[in-house]
Amino acid sequence: MVRRITRRTAGHGLQLPARAVSEMRSELAVVADRVVDAIIADVPGYEGALSGPMGENIRTAVQLALGGFLSLASGRRGVDPRTPAAPSVEGAYQLGRGEARSGRSTDALLAAYRIGARVSWREMSATAVRSGMPAETVASFAELVFAYIDELSAASVAGHADEVTTAGRARQRLLERLAQHLLDDDTPVETVLDAAQRAEWEPPTTLTAVLVPDSQLRPVLSAVAASTLVVPEPPARPGADRESLVLVPDAHDHRRAALLRVLGDRGALAGPARPWLEVRASYDRAVRARDLGVELDTEAHLTALVLSADAAARADLRAQVLAPLGDLRPATAEKLVETLRSWLLHQGRREDVAEALFVHPQTVRYRMGQLREVYGERLEDPDFVLALTVALG
Repeated sequence: MVRRITRRTAGHGLQLPARAVSEMRSELAVVADRVVDAIIADVPGYEGALSGPMGENIRTAVQLALGGFLSLASGRRGVDPRTPAAPSVEGAYQLGRGEARSGRSTDALLAAYRIGARVSWREMSATAVRSGMPAETVASFAELVFAYIDELSAASVAGHADEVTTAGRARQRLLERLAQHLLDDDTPVETVLDAAQRAEWEPPTTLTAVLVPDSQLRPVLSAVAASTLVVPEPPARPGADRESLVLVPDAHDHRRAALLRVLGDRGALAGPARPWLEVRASYDRAVRARDLGVELDTEAHLTALVLSADAAARADLRAQVLAPLGDLRPATAEKLVETLRSWLLHQGRREDVAEALFVHPQTVRYRMGQLREVYGERLEDPDFVLALTVALG
């Protein structure tokens, strides 16, 4: 539907002599050819674009537009005086949409109109003068010509803008659908590939899931790759309704540092880079890290993520390895657990353990003696030491 355009030609009051109109109408095909030739010669965006069937279509459109103008200028009966140029304006609107689909800018389109107006006026004014049209009428005729061209160019610009907007919305919907497929483990690979092709989205090597506060979404998007996907409805996360999810392409290896600089202190959190078809794993890790209170970089907190992967299993392991201390007084057991943990982390270096616990090295020696009495040779068993390290980590 064409946008509302100011009708400067409505009720213009000019009525050209029938003879002049007849002569101009007989030359419409020649004028159309000259208009198209001038556009090809003077507007780089149309060089080579108006040959073949397309050139013929444009020539026909020019003839129709000029024919509509002559009907307007002659006061032909049957033309609605309120919107005398409506059919031509609608055609110009559709032309603008077509030019947007062809990838040409409004600059090229308006340049073509300027050249078309100049050539059309030159040809038609020559005919008007030959037909003996009075100078006063010629002046009014000129005013109407350029008002008519203004209407057509405005309609074309409106059509171009509407097509860009419509195409943008359509592609955004396709990109959102692609992002949702990527996060759905049940979606077949073939469906994801087809969605990427429909959205005209070139698959990257990797994708990185990034959780971004809604208030920071625009600044982040302005600083990352244009092909970044925004997920409007990520898999449900209770209490996270003020956070958005974006999937950033090829932010792996040294490029991850650049991504982290962009995220900075924005309260965002980046998951790991994963092959693009496996980005759900990046999202899942980011979600788990967010639940732990991690900020900015999940990869700086891998130990905590591993230890918290199965909290119940870790609690059971802790209870199992500390069971031998169950008969001791709680205060004594607590000190021995603290010493055992430090001993494991410092690989048995007594001085380091004492420094970490703010006790004398002899106290560490005494406590470790107590622990050896409880655990015996198991403190030398690699498997048991691993279990202790995980349980107390």
